[in-house]
Amino acid sequence: MSAGAALYLCTVTHVRTVPSRYALRHRTYMWLTDPDAPPRLPRLLRPLARFEARDHFGGTRPTIRAGLEAFLAARGVDLDGGPVTMLAHARVLGHVFNPLTLYWCRRRDGSPLCVVAEVHNTYGERHCYLLRPDDAHRATVDKEFYVSPFFPVDGAYRMRLPEPDRRLDVTVHLERSEQRPFTATLRGERRPATVRALLRAALHHPWSTLAVSAGIRLHGIRLYLRGLPVQPRPRQLPQEGVK
Repeated sequence: MSAGAALYLCTVTHVRTVPSRYALRHRTYMWLTDPDAPPRLPRLLRPLARFEARDHFGGTRPTIRAGLEAFLAARGVDLDGGPVTMLAHARVLGHVFNPLTLYWCRRRDGSPLCVVAEVHNTYGERHCYLLRPDDAHRATVDKEFYVSPFFPVDGAYRMRLPEPDRRLDVTVHLERSEQRPFTATLRGERRPATVRALLRAALHHPWSTLAVSAGIRLHGIRLYLRGLPVQPRPRQLPQEGVK
């Protein structure tokens, strides 16, 4: 495998406070890797972890890195060969669903440049946010993408996005009308990306990305049965650089 790759055994939590409190917790695992050098597994294990350009950005570029560079270039940002670290789910047994993929981008000298947050919804749509975190790893951006059917496309996201090291600790708040009706956290422990670690993770969380998307739909049904009104989904316009 790639020497710089790592696995994170994660706990994802979602907490809604409006109009009533509802919380969910889900365990999974994610990869931290260089999109230029994704892990290369033994042939028999490759179905457990594949990273493909079609699963990110517009899906039309030859590599994930090329898709990222096109997105940034459309916004006047030049990576100029600087390193990138990607946190994502891999394609497992032919299926992938990445609610949130994060890219920490650095200049050639190693100083922080920006973070890109790539969001997928369960309708097969994707949207990317360009973020400029402060020294406390915090960034705020207007919400521009329909994710949950129970929230309209308004408000803003306030995120805390420290680059993972021994631990992964990401927080996303949705802020609307001076309230925080939704908070998501992603926390995990780093493991070396060895064959043994991958087999253990895959055994404990079989078909992990399918479980994530199925779990989101199941909780959506529960919220609907509780009487939460569904917000109309606007037409998603293509983003510049994500084609």
